[in-house]
Amino acid sequence: MAERVVRVGLVGGGLMGREFASAAARWAHLEPLGVRPELAVVCDTDPNVLTWYERLTPTPRLVTDWNELLADESVEAVYCAVPHHLHGELYVAVLEAGKHLLGEKPFGIDLAANETINAAIAARPDLLVRCSSELPFYPGGQEVWRFICERRYGRVLEVRSLFLHSSDLDPGKPINWKRRAALNGEYGVMGDLGMHALHLPLRAGWTPRNVRAILSDVFSERPDGAGGTAPCDTWDNAVLLCEVDDFPLRIETKRIAPGETNTWTIEIDGTEGSIAYTTKLPKTLRVMDYEPGAVQAWQVRDLGSVSAYPSITGAIFEFGFSDAILQMWAAFLDELAHGREGMRQPFHCATPTEAAATHRLFTAALESQRDRAVVLLD
Repeated sequence: MAERVVRVGLVGGGLMGREFASAAARWAHLEPLGVRPELAVVCDTDPNVLTWYERLTPTPRLVTDWNELLADESVEAVYCAVPHHLHGELYVAVLEAGKHLLGEKPFGIDLAANETINAAIAARPDLLVRCSSELPFYPGGQEVWRFICERRYGRVLEVRSLFLHSSDLDPGKPINWKRRAALNGEYGVMGDLGMHALHLPLRAGWTPRNVRAILSDVFSERPDGAGGTAPCDTWDNAVLLCEVDDFPLRIETKRIAPGETNTWTIEIDGTEGSIAYTTKLPKTLRVMDYEPGAVQAWQVRDLGSVSAYPSITGAIFEFGFSDAILQMWAAFLDELAHGREGMRQPFHCATPTEAAATHRLFTAALESQRDRAVVLLD
């Protein structure tokens, strides 16, 4: 089959930029999809960051000004992995340059920035715009999504979705941009991790009607890396209790959750079926099907590496984070090349509409924390 090559520009050469470069380099790991990426241009303001990309073959063009990248007419799509305060300007510039966009969450440092981005999206309906969110592409995430689509839960009793880190438990960890409100935003941990916890609930149509938030700023300052200290003025932990129709939705995002390392957990309790999955035990899926009067027993089964897009990895082997990144990129490029209806499988990347829903929730959560009250969402 003829294979379309999409030349991609990358803005932000740090951790997630390198993950994309690695995914592009191992595209042959996937079964033929009819489309593949070519990393054409990489932009980062730090020349030292760009040196890592010199090891790639072919070596992408390396620049320090994103305007130079956007001026390259051969670049068809752009991946933006930059601090949140840059989203409003950069995402709009990408769209005005006529490039498709995969952007990191949360799609704007605050609600106003997100609305500016969405206005630019509305002005270019010919462009594909998606928000990065890779964890639902874990085999367990795909099993939970099928469970939701098949409505195996009967009536929902409760949904819990959590995304937890522990790295900030160390008060001696030097501050970085995610711990500065001017760069990360007032949302704090919600803006950084919230889409991970909300992607599947929002995709299911479980939109919060109200929220009571408890936000925690555990450490008010951190080492600045130069022998002094700097204010740490973002929320470290967030617990949101929401109502969706007639059931509770509990969302937790935490940077200080002792012992947790990038743990996503989603649990759905229902009158006819329940399901639970966590990346802490990435091969394990827990399911309970229930009939009135029958025994209530959880079933536990191992999951292999089967995700949305077939790969060369045998089904009995393990799946990891880099595989989820590869699967997310396959979904983005599949939709770009073939359209939503022509995708090889139905699960698409997070949408701007879903990102906007997180902004409305996080803005209400800030109000709830400030007033110590339940806040209604529009």
